Amino acid sequence: MTDVTTFYVTVDVVLFTIRDRKLHLLLTRRLAKLFENHYALPGGFVTEDESLDAAAMRELAEETGLLDVHLEQLYTFGDPGRDFRGRTITVAYYGLVPHDQRLQSLTDGCNATWFPVTDLPQMAFDHRKIAEYALERIRNEIDHSNVVFELLHGRFTLTELQSVHQAILGQPLDKRNFRRKVLQKGIVEPTQEWRQTGRKPAQLYRFVQADAARG
Repeated sequence: MTDVTTFYVTVDVVLFTIRDRKLHLLLTRRLAKLFENHYALPGGFVTEDESLDAAAMRELAEETGLLDVHLEQLYTFGDPGRDFRGRTITVAYYGLVPHDQRLQSLTDGCNATWFPVTDLPQMAFDHRKIAEYALERIRNEIDHSNVVFELLHGRFTLTELQSVHQAILGQPLDKRNFRRKVLQKGIVEPTQEWRQTGRKPAQLYRFVQADAARG
């Protein structure tokens, strides 16, 4: 007779923002003895009476205070030994939020903090691997998806849009080529508004059907 293995199911959330023109990752400091004082992605165990999506939103809210965040399912990680407490399968989610979101833990001692993706602290479990997978996904999708919609609300200049792309990709982009490429794709449209940004005002743009694209 084959032994029955007990499996645990968790969710982990990979959340990014842009601060000081650099891409940042949200992490919480662990207080439990396992990986004590290491940093981890917001997340935890799924209860018997909730869906995976609901669990991800609950854990994010409890550990960071963030609500109504648009999350997408990333991947399922289940390598044996990834969690020393037992055979654990985690379903990872990812998303982006504006930099001005206020962090406030609803549980004791989570200490949610933004870290530049280029200077991450020591992380628990396989969370660095999960974060790197999410970053690769976003970078691969940035040219043909709506990932930047969550970072730029309302009106913005093309310079601001380019700055977001550069932060996510981690490299500078040629201004002329970037603008031509964006306008050819038709994902943004000009408005009749302008913003004073220097010696001359810059025209403001908006995403085409951004709300519908978020679905």
